[in-house]
Amino acid sequence: MRQFAIGDIHGCAKALRSLIEEIAPGPDDELIFLGDYIDRGPDSKDVIEQIIALQKVCRVIALRGNHEIMLMGVIAGLDDTIWSHCGGQATLASYGGALDKIPADHLEFLRSLQAYHVTEESIFVHANYVASISMDLQEETTLFWKHLDFPRPSAHCSGKRVFLGHTPQPGGNVLDLGHLVCIDTYCFGGGYLTAMETATCDLWQTDRHGHVRRAPLKSFKERIDKTAKFLGSTLRSIKRPPS
Repeated sequence: MRQFAIGDIHGCAKALRSLIEEIAPGPDDELIFLGDYIDRGPDSKDVIEQIIALQKVCRVIALRGNHEIMLMGVIAGLDDTIWSHCGGQATLASYGGALDKIPADHLEFLRSLQAYHVTEESIFVHANYVASISMDLQEETTLFWKHLDFPRPSAHCSGKRVFLGHTPQPGGNVLDLGHLVCIDTYCFGGGYLTAMETATCDLWQTDRHGHVRRAPLKSFKERIDKTAKFLGSTLRSIKRPPS
């Protein structure tokens, strides 16, 4: 089984589609989404449709982000001013301009989102954590809203590695402090959508247009491998002269 943590998508549906194509998850693989599926980017509706569809392909664990909290608050009747200023209008447009056009299965998905996820080795959360207390005692403002300001949190008291998003990282580069990994790599703002395989720390990244980001050495190795494969096939096709 492979396990992937996937950072903030923010309506970048093309990036998500290309990322999933690259990962090619199977029934035994697990995708853990860290929240903020909606707002800012062009197609929040498609993002949620993709994640719902993935539940039939592999294991999916979807966490709640602060943007989903804002949307659900507006649906419940709260003023939409803050949500609109935080990219909510893009989400509204993707649903045809009205909240009542959000499909029932999308609402069910939004209501089902988890606050955090804990395994034997790792903790997954949207925004942040207090190192000295267990996850069930964390405040919502920490879990969903607090950025990774300085000083950054130390290792969690459980000893488990923490994967999170919410704080955009410049240049599309993952912040890896060993005990803490932030994979919000600012896709909607010109960076990348990132998936990290938690066991190996291998990265997959795509931009908002769906283009795959490849590390120079990886791309060079792929070209060498393709050339070697072609030459090997060519040599095998050459018939040896009779002895």
